[in-house]
Amino acid sequence: MDGWIRRFHRAPDAPVRLLCFPHAGGAAGAQHALSAAVAGPLEPLVVQYPGRHDRFAEPFAERIDQVVDAVLDALPADPAGRPLALFGHSMGALAAFETARALQARGRAPAALFVSGHNGPSLPVTTDWAGVPTDAELLAEMRLLAGTDDSLLADPMLLEVALPALRADYAMLSAYSYRPGPPLRCPVVALTGDADPRVPAQAVRAWRQETEGPFTAHVLTGGHFYLDGHLPYLARVFASVFARA
Repeated sequence: MDGWIRRFHRAPDAPVRLLCFPHAGGAAGAQHALSAAVAGPLEPLVVQYPGRHDRFAEPFAERIDQVVDAVLDALPADPAGRPLALFGHSMGALAAFETARALQARGRAPAALFVSGHNGPSLPVTTDWAGVPTDAELLAEMRLLAGTDDSLLADPMLLEVALPALRADYAMLSAYSYRPGPPLRCPVVALTGDADPRVPAQAVRAWRQETEGPFTAHVLTGGHFYLDGHLPYLARVFASVFARA
């Protein structure tokens, strides 16, 4: 399979494929548990961004539309012609959204869009810095979002690997500019944690304006990385969208 796409759990009999986009600084492995939780009713595929893990030697992506184009070019053909749904967490939500727009523009509208841990795309991205963040600012953001164990933040070798990817992804977020366009026609499901310091529930509900299809919002207990505590629930939410179709 192409370097951009990982398949951790095969589900050839699933009626729908689910393409998943990780968070800023994250690699495909960050969604391994999610992949396991949804496999069966869905066949999960996970995006591996360049510049990390087995793609460490490759340059980081600089624009979200660059990621979208590369992922769509790399998406494996499906002989069964199954519909494709999209999921993204944090920065991945924007990448999933722009991929959904690109698919619809190409006449291949997605079956559903699931977005997690990110404001509606018409709202600005919030950070505590202007311009290129320093190491200290990135570490403060990692602590705020509670996505990294404090013991790891004290390991200089791990930070040497982690900080460049995180800085590059935040630069990509800073370069992102929302463009009004035709609304999606698929269902959109938006999720967030009730203690997320960056993504209040009202900002998640701003995703409503991006679709003419059904919209639902779910506020779950937890912070920015609430996902691992709610994987069975997420799997049921995902399956329920297609049960109604």
